[in-house]
Amino acid sequence: MVDQVSELVLVRHGESVGNLADTEAHRRESRRLRLDTRDPDTPLSPRGREQAAALARHVLKGPGAHPDVVFSSPYVRAAMTARTVGEAIGLDPVTDERLRERDLGVFDGLTGLGIRESHPEEAERRERLGKFYYRPPGGESWTDVALRVRHVLADLAQRHAGRRVWVFTHQAVIMSFRLALEGLDEQTVLALDRDEPLPNCSLTRYRRRGDGGLALVSFADVGHLEDSEAEATREEPDSEPGRREGAR
Repeated sequence: MVDQVSELVLVRHGESVGNLADTEAHRRESRRLRLDTRDPDTPLSPRGREQAAALARHVLKGPGAHPDVVFSSPYVRAAMTARTVGEAIGLDPVTDERLRERDLGVFDGLTGLGIRESHPEEAERRERLGKFYYRPPGGESWTDVALRVRHVLADLAQRHAGRRVWVFTHQAVIMSFRLALEGLDEQTVLALDRDEPLPNCSLTRYRRRGDGGLALVSFADVGHLEDSEAEATREEPDSEPGRREGAR
């Protein structure tokens, strides 16, 4: 039997300034998000900080479910969320660059409309190859992110077997964990990403099965926010192809 962590909890970061900029860009039908930070430096919004604090209080109330180790994407919005929870329970998050958001390359900060107008040849190529395998110039495909995630899972099994592990990261990364852990195919994972956007500060939880694998227990859970004054937020379902390419 392969050793495995006893529990793996995947946490999407709280609402970010970039999430708000993305919503506003699509409301205005803009071509680009209005942001003055790099993607790695985009912080939580005030509401995102409230969501992170609500999660910290939730974890603090249940000591039996405290993580043994906390990992985080280095991107500020995820690191702020992880630090808020870590400080509440006396754990310092471990930064792992493999948990960073998908790199969009030349598409960074563009809406779907902006991509089609600024890079029509690439938009056509993306349509032909499909979202899963397409790699924007200077960026990553979904399969590139999945490869990062598979390496993370191998390290967790080797170094943290039997421990409760929490990972603070981003939507595309969490969906790639689902791909790797559940054996999802291209169509299924993209349909989930399109139709069920992860709420900010939501929990996706796996527990070790008797055969040593990890079984999905809950997906996109925001019960801890519903029991607090922090409002749950998420992007709208992706009815427009490439709508969330510029989301942060």
